[in-house]
This record gives sequence, structure tokens and C-alpha cells, in this order.
Amino acid sequence: MKLAILVRTDLKMSKGKIASQVGHASVEAALNADPLTRDIWIKKGMKKIILKVKDIKELQFYKEKANKNKIQNSFIKDAGKTQIKASITCLAIGPDKEEKIDLVTKNLKLL
Repeated sequence: MKLAILVRTDLKMSKGKIASQVGHASVEAALNADPLTRDIWIKKGMKKIILKVKDIKELQFYKEKANKNKIQNSFIKDAGKTQIKASITCLAIGPDKEEKIDLVTKNLKLL
């Protein structure tokens, strides 16, 4: 079981801003997961992988790919009150079985 979080690199977010957005994505994914999946993911250590995408188009591509594979996913949108304008910053995919997540994200690089 794992959760993949895809982060846009074109926004040039600081490390702290990225950490904040990834935190939002983790919470959103956990809250949206079905209870059984969430419980298994938690018991197995809440594995997460943070991957990079170049822009919103690539993020949308992976959202569609996750939808086609019936994997729960959520866009994370920043309110635009600090470093960047209001934007979708990342995409949480999962949590789900590692093999399912890998089918969608296997070509991406670690952030």
C-alpha cells in the first residue's frame, strides 16, 4: 500500500511550500480513502512517494490515468495567499495497492 503525490515543478515553490502542499495532499488522500483501504495503509506504515511533474497538463494527464485505473485521487489547490498565485499544486493518487499506483506513476522521477 502506498500514496503517490505528484508535485508541479513549474511553480518554483520553495521547499517549505512544497512540504506544506504535500502535507495537504496526504491529509486529503487519507480523508477521501475508503475506511478499509485507509486502515490497511495506516497499519502498513502510511508509505508515501513524492514525484515531480513539469506542469498542470502533465498533472491532468496523470489524474486521467488514475481515474481510468479506478484509483482515488485528488487535486490540491493553493489559495494563493503567500508565495504563488492560486493554483493546483499537486495531485494525490491513492492510497491503494502499490502495484496499482505503480501502473500510473512508474515513469515519474522522485522530487
